[in-house]
Amino acid sequence: MARRLFNAALPAVLVVAAGVLAMSTGGALAREPVRILALGDSLSAGYGLPQSAGFTEQLQKALRDRGHAVTIINAGVSGDTTAGGLARLDWALADKPDAAIVELGANDMLRGLDPAAARANLDAILKRMKDRGIPVLLTGMYASPGLGRTYAESFNAMYPALAEKYAVLLYPFFLDGVATDPALNQGDGIHPNAAGVAVIVERILPHVIRLIETATSSKG
Repeated sequence: MARRLFNAALPAVLVVAAGVLAMSTGGALAREPVRILALGDSLSAGYGLPQSAGFTEQLQKALRDRGHAVTIINAGVSGDTTAGGLARLDWALADKPDAAIVELGANDMLRGLDPAAARANLDAILKRMKDRGIPVLLTGMYASPGLGRTYAESFNAMYPALAEKYAVLLYPFFLDGVATDPALNQGDGIHPNAAGVAVIVERILPHVIRLIETATSSKG
């Protein structure tokens, strides 16, 4: 008799157990971190800083401290131009990011390279990411006044124009609040120190959170 009752109840027990397992698995999947590629130059690579003090590490920590499950992939290469970023884009995308921060152009400007060429390179990067369904936060840079008004106007205009063309998020100036402040920069006056990176992270954080929300909603 007891055996018959046990056999009769067993299917129901298995159904409940399966449901619990499915809920548990679903929860685990929901908690998978959003993978964000940071494609950039020395500013995002963390030039001159310990790994823990660089942009990607500080950004990842700030996001996780606020409850966001993220992994920031550091694809910054010191000295890289927009052409260099485009040339290694397929390699960077092999990490299968869910979203991307594109931080390029500073070295084009510092070398006085043609803004039209930089714009074409960024355009190609954004197009490839759009084709792959990767949401992007494009970070801008301002040209040095010493390069002349014509150059500065052309260079500065490319970021908002491309953000509008590809309907991506825009953070107008990556070094906002940090540029020209000796207390927030390394001795070269160009690269932020750890405190400067902290300011960058604090200011860019709301934009990155919007990027995460976009990536999460696109994943369904």
